[in-house]
Amino acid sequence: MSTAIDAVLFDLGRVLLDWDPRYYYRSLIPSEDALEHFVRVVVAHAWYLEMDAGKGTDQAIAERCRAYPEHAPLLARWKEGWPLMLRGPIAGSVDILDRLRTRGMRLYALTNFSRETWPMAKARFDFLSWFEDTIVSGEHGIVKPDPRIFELAISRCRLDPARTVFIDDALANVEAGRLCGLRALQFTSPEKLREDLSRLGVL
Repeated sequence: MSTAIDAVLFDLGRVLLDWDPRYYYRSLIPSEDALEHFVRVVVAHAWYLEMDAGKGTDQAIAERCRAYPEHAPLLARWKEGWPLMLRGPIAGSVDILDRLRTRGMRLYALTNFSRETWPMAKARFDFLSWFEDTIVSGEHGIVKPDPRIFELAISRCRLDPARTVFIDDALANVEAGRLCGLRALQFTSPEKLREDLSRLGVL
């Protein structure tokens, strides 16, 4: 017999929030090949994950400038350009969140996010206040897919993993969530998420 879902735990970036460094740097790097190199190598995921894990933005930029001095002028603009990297909500996903809210589902968020930029995002998007609680990696010094941040979310939000759907776009995070007992779904589009949640009887 299947266990009824009573909570949904959302990732934010690239699930509910459309964030991509390309949105800002495309105006500064006209060559698409050069832009891709910059995004994939210079400001790579592993680098900004350090900020999501609690490293200060200024320190992270200074270290990266030493590693890539030829890109220092562009790296120096990361902080001022960050708001433009965050294009806005992913409308279809926010619609799903709103439907879950109106149905009385318990809603939480577990996000890899810098402690410095999180207040900017929270102030900008009202729907981020719909969650009963949000676990922000930068506030704890732990990032997904580290199992400790899942354990923190489960404990702090008083979740029953077998009754909780976890939604994330990154496969490594989805797999880590499953290892912690969560009913994890990989996000690829709002349409697919709607299908997956309907199949689970949540929508």
